[in-house]
Amino acid sequence: MAVETLPPKAGGAGLGSGRGRILSSLRHNPLGITGGIMLVAVVLAGLLAPLLAPYSPSEVHFDTPFQRPLTEGFPLGTDDLGRDILSRLLFGIQTSLQVGVLSVLLAVVIGTPLGLLAGYSRGFDAVISRLTDVTLAFPFLIIAVGLAAISGPSLGNAAIALGIAQIPTMIRVVRGETLRIKESDFVLGARTMDASPTWIMLRHVLPNATSAIIVQATVIMPVAVIGEALLSFLGLGIQPPTPSLGIMLSDAQQYIFRAPSAAIFPGIAIALICLAFNLFGDALRDAFDPTNTTRK
Repeated sequence: MAVETLPPKAGGAGLGSGRGRILSSLRHNPLGITGGIMLVAVVLAGLLAPLLAPYSPSEVHFDTPFQRPLTEGFPLGTDDLGRDILSRLLFGIQTSLQVGVLSVLLAVVIGTPLGLLAGYSRGFDAVISRLTDVTLAFPFLIIAVGLAAISGPSLGNAAIALGIAQIPTMIRVVRGETLRIKESDFVLGARTMDASPTWIMLRHVLPNATSAIIVQATVIMPVAVIGEALLSFLGLGIQPPTPSLGIMLSDAQQYIFRAPSAAIFPGIAIALICLAFNLFGDALRDAFDPTNTTRK
């Protein structure tokens, strides 16, 4: 008697084994663990800034300007107006994370459906890919600075400008994943069952492209943080009195030789944020790769 075999699920080996493999890979990746710990510390510092900061970020102490680090009452010193650098640093991290998250969400929400359409439909691909190629011909920061200059300086406009500038990259990544996935057996099987293109993209292609989207989001995040710092440094992003790492660097350049710590600490914060996302993003990329069997 013939035994009927069920076709494999669209995801491949199944959610349970796939999730276990990803977690196992992350646990055996020292750099990924380091990046994850740094990422948690950065996020907690931003979320808990109102509780951790000893002062308001805009509170001035005219009698104690240019205090050095480890001064009593000011662990990281003060700036030219006597504002506590630690308090401004914590709130600046919070602002950078807000801009980064908003930028990533915008790039994912707009870039993912456009990438799916470009990868699945040749008609849409001809238009979307050509527009994407034209946009990618310009440097990312040039686009972000131009959009921010047109829309005006603010947190929301900075996030929108940085998000729009990252949409072409997200489209390219999702399009490449869609081109690969749409030739899979489970997609071909769905076509033979007269499944609609919309159903195939949402039910089969998108879930299998999620890993690439998540990894790309971890790539966009540090770029957005650096972009926010640059826009604020140029006066096109966050505006005073709202604290920002870019504003802190812009203010500190005027007296960098007198109080170098006012510029060093924001620079270190930007570097640590970007390093955390890059390390954890690389670990996620390796974990999501089914061909990667190396245990670090």
